[in-house]
Amino acid sequence: MNEPAVETWDNELEELFLRVGHRFSRVEPRRRMRDYVSGLLGPVGRKNGWQLAEYAGHVTPDGLQHLLAGARWDADEIRDELQQYVAERLGEEEGVLIIDDTGFVKKGTTSAGVQRQYSGTAGRTENCQIGVFAAYASARGRALVDRELYLPKSWIEDRDRCRAAKIPDERDFRTKGSLAKALVLRALASDLPIAWVTADSAYGQEGRFRRLLEQSGLGYVLAVPKSQFSVGCPRIDWLFAQASDQAWERISCGNGAKGPRVYDWAAIQLPAVVEFDYQDDTQVRRRWALARRSPSRPDEIAYYLAYAQLDTTVEQLVRIAGMRWAIEECFQAAKNECGLDQYEVRRYTGWMRHITLAMLAHAFLAAMAAAATSKGAAETVPAPWSTSPWQRSGGSWQLAVPTAPVRHGSHPALTP
Repeated sequence: MNEPAVETWDNELEELFLRVGHRFSRVEPRRRMRDYVSGLLGPVGRKNGWQLAEYAGHVTPDGLQHLLAGARWDADEIRDELQQYVAERLGEEEGVLIIDDTGFVKKGTTSAGVQRQYSGTAGRTENCQIGVFAAYASARGRALVDRELYLPKSWIEDRDRCRAAKIPDERDFRTKGSLAKALVLRALASDLPIAWVTADSAYGQEGRFRRLLEQSGLGYVLAVPKSQFSVGCPRIDWLFAQASDQAWERISCGNGAKGPRVYDWAAIQLPAVVEFDYQDDTQVRRRWALARRSPSRPDEIAYYLAYAQLDTTVEQLVRIAGMRWAIEECFQAAKNECGLDQYEVRRYTGWMRHITLAMLAHAFLAAMAAAATSKGAAETVPAPWSTSPWQRSGGSWQLAVPTAPVRHGSHPALTP
């Protein structure tokens, strides 16, 4: 980096340390926190205890290990500071909260929450820990903003094992969906400006998760499995199997590493639900079903349920669907550049502390990148609509669905 860039880096990092420093009541852990985060931001490469200690000029890693295992400070307080920092540096009115989980492959049986379980990161069943995360994304950038460690039933039912791993006694079994709801509620209570939520089908298929978002007034575009049902939608793949060729529109859902990510999309408006979609007898929200088809492999179709304000366009929904991949980019950057997965702690407290400090380091990099560029998120590039035997209304293609609103819990039939 040139001299002005180095000065900007140092000034921003110092401001971040001052922001979170008051959360440490003693000078020594405050200094070790600075050394730890500075080490995570150091040269790309392995970032275990010895490497971080060497980078900080420590003779041994004992001090940094004590920071994670024994020092008195609250990782949740640092998380709160992190969310405020991201809100200031990356926040925008149309901000998107993204929920996903990632795996941390581990050896042995003593690391908190570890067991043989499916890891989407590895793409197979591995001996691993699973963390459920929230990322915040806007046109200015993206960063991880919250985390929870998933604890399988086999752990929660063995209280001695939990105590050995320093898992709080009050921590009960919580599904990944329940953890995701907690992340959303904390984000809503923070300064993060959030208009949308997106997630993959593991979360999108949960009706309680969708209800929480609707009750909170948030828009969403959530991936769902092909067997998903919803109001007016007995099975989503059957719904789109009836779509004519003219119902599919080629749209980019954002730029990827190789340029615009272009797919064929079809969208259907679903019946409104009185309890959630109306205010004082006036409809204010609309429900959608979306399908995304690969142009080169038309048999590969992904499905989504969406919930948005009445004036939302299909292009906007597609853009939000494309934002889900931002959290994968966050995972990759945080692991490769900030040592998110390079920890040597086994206890619950150590995991929460390391992950939080790694997220803080990653948020700093995101803020620096946002300051260095004014380039926004890619806009969708719509192609003209074609003539279709389906009826088009408000930017979507209509099947023969009931037009009257329905009550929550009812399932009006669609005409095949």
